[in-house]
Amino acid sequence: MRPETANARLLELIGRFRGQRLLVAGDLMLDEFIWGRVSRISPEAPVPVVNVTGESYYPGGAANVARNLREFTEDTAVMGMTGADAAGERLRELLDNAGIDTAGVVRDAAATTTVKTRVIARNQQVVRVDRERPGAISEAQFGRVCDYLEHTVPAVDGIIVADYGKGFLSQPLADELCRLARRHSKILTVDPHPHTSLVWRGATAIKPNRIETFTATGLAHIPDPVEPVYRDEALLDAARKLRGLWEARCLLVTLGEQGMLLFDGPAAPLHLPARAKEVFDVSGAGDTAIAVFTLGLVAGATPAEAAELANRASGIVVGKVGTATVTRAELEATCGGLF
Repeated sequence: MRPETANARLLELIGRFRGQRLLVAGDLMLDEFIWGRVSRISPEAPVPVVNVTGESYYPGGAANVARNLREFTEDTAVMGMTGADAAGERLRELLDNAGIDTAGVVRDAAATTTVKTRVIARNQQVVRVDRERPGAISEAQFGRVCDYLEHTVPAVDGIIVADYGKGFLSQPLADELCRLARRHSKILTVDPHPHTSLVWRGATAIKPNRIETFTATGLAHIPDPVEPVYRDEALLDAARKLRGLWEARCLLVTLGEQGMLLFDGPAAPLHLPARAKEVFDVSGAGDTAIAVFTLGLVAGATPAEAAELANRASGIVVGKVGTATVTRAELEATCGGLF
């Protein structure tokens, strides 16, 4: 297909994003950014002294996936759990202000909202501080979540699962999500976590990164990447095993600077080279990828077209500092010619 024809097709698909209805389920977090300047090294230890100039807060984890979706469609909902603490209240307020439906968010007084604090100086991350206490939902909360899914899943076009290993997702909940998606013929995509060992059998698509691909198939040793990617036999073998294990329609493996690798049907895997012109921050790049990839699928794109859109969006977001999103205009701009 000629580049101008392919770009016209991608523009058509982006135009369909606006009417799609999406639900994001997973671990909710608050991303805190402390911005500052470094002018000297501390006399107390060989570390930089950061003079703080500002602070900002953004939805993180599964909430950031929803935030990415909200750039393209107004009908976005999120399901997860927060504590009844100040961080949880701030996160809920951010989501409400963004127009994201939080009816599926469980507020638990016994839980601690996960907060990831990044200190940024000169557009570089100096350090990250995590405050978290992973915990599973109770039996009563599980029942309420299942009731929410029973009446929500029929009304959406697609479901995204963002597993950050913080405890909200369990195998019974994974089974329920897969069951309802099959029952109502909904697209279900999953961004898995390497250490939860959850099985998403029958999902439409799984989007692991390289480490997650090897770990999910039970391989303790992760070999070094191989160039070109299509000759990375260890990765190809692990990806095929994972796809067979979970019986997913397709598998999109994100590979950082190597781009993405799509497994769809019996055809040879499709390699999409990385499109980033400059990389400032990879925070949340996976969230952007799964959001745009899923939007593509629910809008009627082939997996290859959806992966191309996700690859372009990822190339944009890593050029921004902080937990950023891609706007509709930015993604459309990549279709004005070869990106």
